[in-house]
Amino acid sequence: MTLHIIHTGLEKCYDLYGREIPCHDTGQDAAFKPGIPWPAPRFTSLSKNRVLDELTNLEWTCKANFFDFPLTWQQALDEVREMNREAYDGFRDWRLPNRRELRSIISHGQSKPALPAGHPFTDVFLGWYWTSTTSALAPAYAWYVHLEGARMFYGGKEQRYLGWPVRGNSRHIPRTGQSECLDSRGEVITCSGTGQDADINAGQPWPVPRFSRQGQEITDHLTRLVWLDPASFAGQAVNWQQALDMVQQLKGDSEWRLPNINELESLVDASVHSPALPEEHPFTGLGDGYWSSTTSFFEPDWAYALYLKKGAVGVGYKPDSGFYVWPVRSLDRG
Repeated sequence: MTLHIIHTGLEKCYDLYGREIPCHDTGQDAAFKPGIPWPAPRFTSLSKNRVLDELTNLEWTCKANFFDFPLTWQQALDEVREMNREAYDGFRDWRLPNRRELRSIISHGQSKPALPAGHPFTDVFLGWYWTSTTSALAPAYAWYVHLEGARMFYGGKEQRYLGWPVRGNSRHIPRTGQSECLDSRGEVITCSGTGQDADINAGQPWPVPRFSRQGQEITDHLTRLVWLDPASFAGQAVNWQQALDMVQQLKGDSEWRLPNINELESLVDASVHSPALPEEHPFTGLGDGYWSSTTSFFEPDWAYALYLKKGAVGVGYKPDSGFYVWPVRSLDRG
């Protein structure tokens, strides 16, 4: 099975205070570079209006700020519906990307914008971009991604942000897990024709069962990653360097590492919250948030973290003891 996780794009290592350091033996994202590598070139222009991402097989509008002005969430969905009515660039299957589709185009090795170097997109705005995925914790809110520094959080659906249409059948991107459609008030509605995440169900389906357990090791059969049960590694929240050191000191399998942010996010089920994990998950001893091995290129003295209650991708100040440790290794190397 192909790993449904793509490389973050981060190529450098940084210390606790944001100074660049050699990657060897750091245990950081760029030292391991786990995930599917990017093709070169990453993008191909299909027309003056469409760009193909050769990594994911998704087609994006060349113009990133496609609608020119910020829109409410429902307005963004409606504008994409109008694109399809008019068969923009010859196609009627445009959609607002779900949270994993929009994150797939992000480079964590770039900022302002956080897009792969040499990208062909125009009118890129350094702000929030809507996804089609509703927040399970706050259903009157929807997920959005910030193109300045690559964070992912959620905003009120009546607020106004940008939209970037996408089309095509993706590879390497799992479904988000979202199973219901919800209007701007957070009320459940019929999905058909809404253009929301649960209407389209874009992405690779999850295997059943998704997880299996052997002792304290839990295999995710979607990603072929093996996670150490958090209960076996429980303790106080630590700073980022302590998190890296704790995993490096694990006895036994030398392949244990602190997961990068794409690996951590792959665990999220967007249909649930508190924690935002698939309901059948076997994990125990869960904390509120977990450090990733991925430094923020935008602010290198910060690193990405997964907020497990919400399912958000945020950042934490590396010297602060703000998050917990959740070791991972690849099944194919274990």
